[in-house]
Amino acid sequence: MNSVVPYLIRAYCDWMENSNLTPYILVDCKKTGVVVPKGLAKEGKIILNIASSAVGGRSMTNESISFKARFNGASEKINVPCEAVLTIYAQENGEGMFFDSSGEAASKGKEKPNLSILD
Repeated sequence: MNSVVPYLIRAYCDWMENSNLTPYILVDCKKTGVVVPKGLAKEGKIILNIASSAVGGRSMTNESISFKARFNGASEKINVPCEAVLTIYAQENGEGMFFDSSGEAASKGKEKPNLSILD
């Protein structure tokens, strides 16, 4: 089954931009496939503004978010796999959503709940 995370990222991003808010993502730079400018991550994480007005050629697929942005005056190509996104939030009010950093594999190993019908 497909992960719900990419769909939620796109939905929150659309909602924020439609509400004149600025979408930011917190990225775990230690995940495979993350491409961000070297030296800008702090403690293995980076915060990126993904507003369509701040980046060029933004593409949000079920696998990743990619775009071009300027850092220290230089244009950089950014790629963030969706599983590396820890949170998406609006800069103006902090509203958004956290994602499970352990990934979906952790939830697949959980036992099904033991439910019973009560009369």
